Amino acid sequence: MDTSNRVLRTKFGDRLLHWTMVACFFLVAMSGLSWFFPSLHWLGSVLGPPQLARLLHPFLGIVVFLLLMCMFVRFVHHNMPVRTDGIWFRHIVDVLMNRHGENLRIGKYNAGQKILFWGIMSLISALFVTGLVIWRAYFAMYFPIPVVRLALLAHSAAALALILLVLGHIYMGIWVRGSIGGMVTGYVSRAWARQHHDRWYDEEVVPEETPSAKRRS
Repeated sequence: MDTSNRVLRTKFGDRLLHWTMVACFFLVAMSGLSWFFPSLHWLGSVLGPPQLARLLHPFLGIVVFLLLMCMFVRFVHHNMPVRTDGIWFRHIVDVLMNRHGENLRIGKYNAGQKILFWGIMSLISALFVTGLVIWRAYFAMYFPIPVVRLALLAHSAAALALILLVLGHIYMGIWVRGSIGGMVTGYVSRAWARQHHDRWYDEEVVPEETPSAKRRS
């Protein structure tokens, strides 16, 4: 692949971490939805027979949690709020309409992506805690029945909220042309980087390339 007019946005290890988490998440989500909505019972077959699905669901849930915690460590420094995030919010309509006439001073991730990041991390933490409480094979017997029932309700609500966030994430990835390709190959065009993440391009991409350019000259 010719990368002369492209910049590396996501390293291979981060992409592998992301897509492994995605695969595990959808297996967990589909099996969970099959129990929450009886009309979607067929979704549970992705993990095999019902007994096997109920066995694998919590273990895969823990895998998703651990993978997301790894992503938290890797990406949290890019998702801390900064003053220039306010520019993105003031131009939210233009952003949603995919109009980029203004210089929005966006870092590695924009303000919307940061909200998504913290929302996902909060919800997966809630799912992990409530999932342990309702895990009948190992932990549920240590909690009163009312606590288990409340945990089950909270677990279901958090799961639905997380699925909606992920669907929104997928939609925006498709809506912003070049985003999906960047997460598959790791590379985005220079024009894409300047248009959608101009501050990241100016502060991180250009300075990294400048020394190598000087060495060649």
